[in-house]
Amino acid sequence: MQEDLSPLQIDQFITQGFIKLENAFPTDLADQVRDILWRDLGINRNDSTTWTKPVIRLGMYSQEPFVTSANTSVLHRSFDQLVGVGKWLPCHSMGTFPVRFPSDEDPGDAGWHVDASFPGDNPANFWEWRVNVHSKGRALLMLFLYSDVSERDAPTRIRTGSHMDVARALRTEGEAGLSFMEIAGRLDAMPQRETALATGKAGTVYLCHPFLVHAAQPHRGKEPKFMAQPPLLLREELSVNGNSPIERAIWRALS
Repeated sequence: MQEDLSPLQIDQFITQGFIKLENAFPTDLADQVRDILWRDLGINRNDSTTWTKPVIRLGMYSQEPFVTSANTSVLHRSFDQLVGVGKWLPCHSMGTFPVRFPSDEDPGDAGWHVDASFPGDNPANFWEWRVNVHSKGRALLMLFLYSDVSERDAPTRIRTGSHMDVARALRTEGEAGLSFMEIAGRLDAMPQRETALATGKAGTVYLCHPFLVHAAQPHRGKEPKFMAQPPLLLREELSVNGNSPIERAIWRALS
């Protein structure tokens, strides 16, 4: 297993906004996670006729296989390199799971967006959650693949380098930043970017800049897709002129 990110990977994170870590956690943990999720789905994993919805969302998960998969030595060392030693909080929950099934039906949640990181005036209203230029509250967007994901298995779409555009949009918005919906409304006016697909074997993790623009898509494959998208939370706030790759990416965008 890879223990340290290479200079090339660090540069890719800064310029493109993400890196792909293969074998970031053991496949036996992915197997255990899928077993738990299948039990909670309440449908027959061996009978595709029972897979009648394009996506089923399951609740918060903090059982041992979930937490262990998010806290391997490979990931912790990567967090130290990208965020800074002592500046991040270990994951104790993998959040909600959007389990995606093969379907011709529109999943209804495949729009381009940036994940918000701190609450607005009404914390219960997700659409009012916000992002500011310091990425208050969030160090990384992370994509944990708990099943094999090919180009047909609804891989997350990523706008390469879009974190730079979002940083520029946030430049003059101060501590309040922009809401989830306000950023979404500006994405069409941002520069055209190449699209990358978050494919890989179970056990793969994509570590993404918190400003990265991304989107779901319909599932055209044969097997359900199991992926978690938890944030890596901050212990210490970031600075736009700091030395970590996250901060250096923001600084480069604003320079």
